[in-house]
Amino acid sequence: MTWPAPDWSQPWFGPYAAPGARVRLACEAGSSLPDALATHVPHGAEPGWPGPRFVEQSALPAGVAYESHIFATGDVPTRDGLHDFFNGLVWHRFPLTKRRLNQLQAAEIDRAGVQQVRGPVRDGITLFDENAILLQAPQAIWAALAQRQWQRLFIELRPLWSHVRVVLFGHALLEKLVNPYKSITGHVHLSGVPAWVGDDLAAWDRWLAGQLDAAHLAQKPFTPLPVLGVPGWWPASQDTGFYDDVQVFRPARAVPSRTGQGAANPV
Repeated sequence: MTWPAPDWSQPWFGPYAAPGARVRLACEAGSSLPDALATHVPHGAEPGWPGPRFVEQSALPAGVAYESHIFATGDVPTRDGLHDFFNGLVWHRFPLTKRRLNQLQAAEIDRAGVQQVRGPVRDGITLFDENAILLQAPQAIWAALAQRQWQRLFIELRPLWSHVRVVLFGHALLEKLVNPYKSITGHVHLSGVPAWVGDDLAAWDRWLAGQLDAAHLAQKPFTPLPVLGVPGWWPASQDTGFYDDVQVFRPARAVPSRTGQGAANPV
């Protein structure tokens, strides 16, 4: 095993830290990543479904789409490395949502085949799978985020962040944050997790899986969030000048309105 060890004390890894540390230790002791995921991370998602089964990448038959194979067999081909390591952790933390994304991918492949260009549905699913952020927050936070009013979001409204919960879903996003840098940006799913869902991530998973369909994801219902701007997540963000970097904290672009006047809208 040559991939680096995540710093599990970092807040962005919080939901994955305990099982991730167990899997990492098992791999260091000589276990394969599929075996470590199967042995050291809790299984089970709902009655009648035992959850995903992790197998070696070589189990994927030649010419068979990865998503179609998972849908048909329940087996998740897994390569050694951080990308599939985090994919496995997200499967176990959000099994129903990952299963739903896989169902939608497989249905689209069955409908249109594997094309050179994915198309809007598969693009939206892939963006969610790789880079999504889940957010539970007061409305004022949502409003500032949607308009990319970064100074208001992170400085004026900073006291409100004690009522915000940010959970990273995208496994590619988690992989990037093993070596964090300022410009890492995720995509916040615009269907914010309602307060009534509560704090339990299993409840988040059940709720989220019920929100996702092809038409919704084809619209790419996301807005960008530079992850290290989250208050308390990165020491440099204590300096308010951190947010003045317009190469990272980009303003909303002006989109012409029907009257011909410019309107600042996030795009």
